[in-house]
Formats: sequence, structure tokens, C-alpha cells
Amino acid sequence: MSQFRLLATRRFLPLFVAQALGAFNDNAFRNAMAILITYDLAATRGIDAPMLITLATTVFIVPFFLFSAMAGALADRYDKAMLARRLKLAEIALMALAAIGFALESIAWQFAVLFLMGTQSAFFGPIKFGILPQLLGPRDLIAANALVEMGTFLSILTGLMFGGLLIATSGGPTIVSASVVAIALAGYLAARRIPPAPGTPGIAIPVSILPATWRLMREAAARPVIFRAIVAISWFWAVGAIFLTQLPAFTRLIVGGDETVTNLLIAAFTVGIAVGSLLCHRLLHGDISARYTPFASLAITVFAIDLVFAGRAAGAAASGDGLMDIATLLASPAHWRILADFAAIAMASGIFAVPLYAIVQTLSEPERRARVIASNNVLNALFMTLATLVATLFLAFGLDVADVFLGFALFNLAIAGLTVTLARTAIGPDGS
Repeated sequence: MSQFRLLATRRFLPLFVAQALGAFNDNAFRNAMAILITYDLAATRGIDAPMLITLATTVFIVPFFLFSAMAGALADRYDKAMLARRLKLAEIALMALAAIGFALESIAWQFAVLFLMGTQSAFFGPIKFGILPQLLGPRDLIAANALVEMGTFLSILTGLMFGGLLIATSGGPTIVSASVVAIALAGYLAARRIPPAPGTPGIAIPVSILPATWRLMREAAARPVIFRAIVAISWFWAVGAIFLTQLPAFTRLIVGGDETVTNLLIAAFTVGIAVGSLLCHRLLHGDISARYTPFASLAITVFAIDLVFAGRAAGAAASGDGLMDIATLLASPAHWRILADFAAIAMASGIFAVPLYAIVQTLSEPERRARVIASNNVLNALFMTLATLVATLFLAFGLDVADVFLGFALFNLAIAGLTVTLARTAIGPDGS
């Protein structure tokens, strides 16, 4: 049965729309802010743009460390649909504040909004994944997670393109500001249609940030199967962050391509994730199983290694008459190998990640599920931060971006070994 049937149900469609619009807004604002800093404010005020962009990423991630424990407890205690409505209402206010920041051209204001957006995302994450098992049966979880993954990455791509392309046009800040407020309003209206998902009264809400986060992670680690799935999911996000953030440098310095080639590869990666996520449902037929995850992990390593060699070959064969554009890339069959490798890495990543989310959701106790998802968000943020630091060290020691990709591809073999134990985990048709 087609997974798209879920998009015709109230059990799933309002949540899907609300989370997709939120992902679009996050990335539209963040990329618009990055473009504005890089091409406008940096030039007029003598600001170090790369340093500020790196700082912006940190500012967005920090709330996941600070507030995930509280976010998970709230989502377990109260009705998740009610919390989703309140958070999407808050998003309207945040987008209005973002619009003021664009009008003022205030970097400090925009960074404050970015921190608040990260906070809103930290509180929405446990709801988004924790509510699915309450609204859907076990046989629908793979399909639902596949659609959420597809919607998230397509929203990321369109949000990046929307914010990046429009902010630099005449009247761009006004257009972007009005658009993100309108989209936040649409997200709130969608959230109002999410069916009730009651919580468990009496759960204590932690207020001590660091002890609560430590306790959250310790409790997650006490469930080995769930924790291994969380580690694998976090690795997925770390690898994705490295490949996407380092892609412009890889395209320019290794392949010899211009920004149009970078955009094509980002599009290929995003579409590949979406296709892989949907293909996962076809392969598993609704079974909650990680039986294909080790093979997907091996495929990521194989195609990433080939991407490095294909990229170096393209750079060595470059004419030296400037950077290659999309037309030049597509005119050479040899260069299609780069595009195919990148799309294959993304497809394998989609197949890799989707069942892991379903395993975490299914094996978590209902009264603790949102807190388990919150622990996943903390580890995701930690892995992405550590991966960025490792990549920075690689580059600081004189290695290039291709070496970074190669290093992560080889280490991915260890994760493939980890997922073998997950592939052996038996989960019944009722999710038990």
C-alpha cells in the first residue's frame, strides 16, 4: 500500500505540513542571514564573515544541549498537539522578530532570534517524532518517518534556495520577512488540526540544565538497542552536516566547479535523501526492521570513496580556463559520476536512517518516548559539533576537503558494524 495515503489523513497531514514549513523557515532565515552577513554587512562593516557564520551555527545548536531534557519531559507530560500549537504560535512571533532584525540590519538582534529559533526547534523535536506512534499504528511508522524525512530535506533545500536567492535582490529583506511570517502563520494553522495526543500527568519537569541533560543521556544509554540506534542516527546527521557544509569547498577546490555546480550537487543530495527515504518503505513493506541499514552504511562508504576519486580526477582534468559550470559538468559523461555518487550517498543515507527512527519510537516506553527522542536530539547536536571540529582539525593539519570526506567514509565502516546488531533486532508486527 502506498505510503502517500497518509498524506490524506488528519492523523498525519497536519503534523507533516507543520514540521515541513518549520524546517523551511529555519533554513530560509539562516541562509538569508548568512548571505546578508557575507555579501553586505561584512563588506560595509569589516566583519569576519566565515567566523560569524560558524558562530551562527553554534548559536542555533546550543539550545539543544540546554533545553532538550526539559523539552522531552514537557512533551511526555502534556498533550503533544497542544504543545505543537503553542510552539508554532511562538514561531510567528519569532519570524516577526526576524523581520525586525532584517530591517535594523542588526547582527546582535539576528543572533538573538537565531538562539530563540534553536530553542523552539529543540522543544518541537521531541513532539514531532514522539507523537507519531500515538497517532499511527506500528505498520505505518516506517512510511510516516520516510515522509517526514523526505519533507524535512526538501524543505531544507527549498528554504536555503528561497532565503539565499531572494535576500540579495531589490527589496529582498522585505520579501523574505513577509514570507517567513506568512509561512509561520500557515504552520500554526496546520498545527491546529493535529489530533490530540495526551501525555502522562505527574512527570517532573527538570529545571537544572546540565544535571538534567546528563541524567537524560544516562537513561538513554541504559537501553542498549535504543542507544545504538540513537548513535547511528546521530552519525547520519554528523556525516550529512560535514558533506553539506564542506560541499562548496569540495566543488571549487577539488572538482573545479562554480557555485552552480554546488547548487546542483546540493539538489542531488536532497532529492537523493527523499528518494532513499521513500524507497525504504518499499523495501521493508512497513516492517520495523534495520535489516537493510548495514548495507546502506556500506554503500555510503563505497560511494563516498568513489566520490573522492571522481572529484580528484575531474579537478586534474580541468582545463584551467576558469571554474566549470553546470553545462560543462553535464556535457562530460565522466563528470556524471560525481553527480551519481552524491545522489547514491544520499539515497543510501535515507535507507539508513528511516528505520532507526522507527526502532527508537517503537521500543521506547510510551510515557518516556519524548524524553528518549530528546536524548537523540542532544546526541545529534553533539555528533555534529564534534564532526565539525574533526573536519576543522583535518584542514588545519594541511589535509584537503577530499581527505575529510575520505576519513569520514572510512570511519563509517565502524558504524556499519554497529548497525549489524540492530539488523538482528526482532520487532513484532504489533511493535513489540
